[in-house]
Amino acid sequence: MESPGGPYLNTAAVTSPVGIARLLQMTFGCTTFSLVAHRGGFSAAYGTFCMFVWTFCFAITVFIIACEFTHLHGCLSLSWGNFTAAFAMLATLMSITAAVIYPLYFVQVGCYPIGCEVRDFRIAASVFAGLLFVAYATEVFLTRAKPGQVTSYMATISGLLKIVQAFVACIIFGALVNDSQYGKYVATQWCVAVYSFCFVVTVVVVAFSVTGKTALLWFPFERSVVIYTFGAVLLYVSAAVIWPVFCFDSKYGSPQRPGLCAKGKCPWDSQLVIAIFTYVNLLLYVLDLAYSQRIRFVSHL
Repeated sequence: MESPGGPYLNTAAVTSPVGIARLLQMTFGCTTFSLVAHRGGFSAAYGTFCMFVWTFCFAITVFIIACEFTHLHGCLSLSWGNFTAAFAMLATLMSITAAVIYPLYFVQVGCYPIGCEVRDFRIAASVFAGLLFVAYATEVFLTRAKPGQVTSYMATISGLLKIVQAFVACIIFGALVNDSQYGKYVATQWCVAVYSFCFVVTVVVVAFSVTGKTALLWFPFERSVVIYTFGAVLLYVSAAVIWPVFCFDSKYGSPQRPGLCAKGKCPWDSQLVIAIFTYVNLLLYVLDLAYSQRIRFVSHL
């Protein structure tokens, strides 16, 4: 039986290339955390993070498939195209992080002391974690904006870069709280303010795009985003100059890693991570600014 507006169920949600990719995501995600929970095991913050990634991505993927299959996404106050594109990019970043962390901390060649069965389960979980990343990356590839195509903003290169920028900022924040000694100088506190401001504004841009509320703003959203991106480039340039000087110049910090610095609890290591990802985010904002000149925003798709 069909409704006057068409069929009740959208079979393309599970038969199209994107739908098949999402079914694989659901399958690989469920398999990964099941293997870990059954015999593989996890511990500490690293293992908890990996389990959170796999269960969170699985739950949201099931939600997306269910909504598209039943047409229920039309009842949500979301810009569905922006939401699915943003989640696919975020899940890609989260899944590759978990796919690297879990085998790095939990997989070993020998059986001692965990036993061969546990080791095999952890290896299998690592393989499926890698396949999960591939499945999410495939969706990003399939749904990204093509040249000349009218699509959701979050599916464009600029929109996808917004997700990556926020993700990289989270890595910076993680290193900041890991005894980075950023409060030692006003200059490094300025860098923290730069990271925080850009992260908050980027998240706000993503939130407005995903909720489809950009048309309700009293100022031109697309022009404001381009202006903000230009400002973020300037702010990150300042941080990219200031942070290395006040952390690695011999006048303020240490050019080389102190010999007595404990592994995993060394401020110098955290400062190095922050410096590297500061330059990574600077590059991302520059690319974002370049691509933002070539797109048009479509908030209602």
